[in-house]
Amino acid sequence: MLWLGLYIAMVLGPIALVFIPPLPPARTFWVEFGVGLGFVGLSMMGVQFALTARFRWIAGKIGMDSMLHFHRQAGIVGFFFVLAHPIVLILANRDYLDFFDPRVNFMRTAALVFALVALLAIVGLSIWRKTLRFPYQWWRLSHGVLSASVILIGLGHTLMVGHYVSIWWKQAMWIALVAASILLLIQMRLLRPWGTSRRPWRVEGLIQETERVWTLQLVPLKHDGLQFRAGQCVWLSVGSTPFTLESHPFTISSSAEVPEQIRITIKELGDWTSNIGKTKPGTPAFLEGPYGAFILPEDDSVTMVMIAGGIGVTPFLSMLRTMRDRGDTRRVLLIFGGATLDRLPLQNDLDDLSSVLDLKIVKVLEDPPDDWNGERGFITSEILQRQKADYESSKTFYFVCGPEPMMDVVEKALLKHDVPMHRILSERFEIA
Repeated sequence: MLWLGLYIAMVLGPIALVFIPPLPPARTFWVEFGVGLGFVGLSMMGVQFALTARFRWIAGKIGMDSMLHFHRQAGIVGFFFVLAHPIVLILANRDYLDFFDPRVNFMRTAALVFALVALLAIVGLSIWRKTLRFPYQWWRLSHGVLSASVILIGLGHTLMVGHYVSIWWKQAMWIALVAASILLLIQMRLLRPWGTSRRPWRVEGLIQETERVWTLQLVPLKHDGLQFRAGQCVWLSVGSTPFTLESHPFTISSSAEVPEQIRITIKELGDWTSNIGKTKPGTPAFLEGPYGAFILPEDDSVTMVMIAGGIGVTPFLSMLRTMRDRGDTRRVLLIFGGATLDRLPLQNDLDDLSSVLDLKIVKVLEDPPDDWNGERGFITSEILQRQKADYESSKTFYFVCGPEPMMDVVEKALLKHDVPMHRILSERFEIA
């Protein structure tokens, strides 16, 4: 709630300053309401750049995945604010149609139409990118370029109309807001890669875990590695330079006690990851991070129930490996769901860990073999209730990671079983 309040203050703060006297003569309610929608939409667009800036002091509190999911939802809401702005004004006074009449001002009309079409493209591609099979790298490039174009056109429109920003300091405030947004984009696309270029890595090995799951073994070049907390993620670039559109977030699967050797386990899910198995040892790599609040609790008296689906087991593997290296003896239950036994990744590693940790592994198979005596189907409320009964206490925390449909079911089931919300930690890896 604190972070949500900060976000609302960032969105409404510039608007509040606009309405500091002296003010122009009042117009009808619906005209002023339409103008207000435009100010809110432009302000939200500016704050969008901050939500993806990967500030560790924010992402470390609420999680990188939460930040990116909120960015996505806020972008959709902001789009409707911007779209409602001209609709409400035109319905209130048809004279506002002149803004979209090229005979009155061709350049103004072209800019405003372009901004609306760009917004439609931003939102549409963000929602249906995979359905349309639009390549990730081109989506990422277009997302940044179109977003910057829209906010610059919005600033120009605000200054040219000038009804509420005729005073110099109000103009300066909106210019500063947009300039800060563009600087954040420059920081993300140029300064961050430059920083990672100074701490390069090399692919030391490539391990095939299952038919479509691979583990990259990375070692640092001329630096001491990466300090992180078990369960955190990094943005990975593989190739000769970090200045690339092919930078993706992945959870570290290795122990936090071994910062000089990082393992990242990746499943072939998209256009870039489908070629991960072709990575050759010796290939340069770059890591940005670490990020995330989905981490191993420092208090070793905390009992942990881990609920994973498929490749969502990777943060848990990092936590368990870290516990092994620290001699952590706390009780852990891992409920691990997947399609078939041979498609559950990292089983051998987990079985080895169960021999040295107080770890119980429950595998839930959608299509089990004929002689299977374990849990069948999907991870359901009934399976959760049955398996977690011996682990329930006031110090039990529930960690959930995997495909979104599974996570939706598990989170609702835990709440239904009276697990307090603050003891349910989730990480959704479908964030881009």
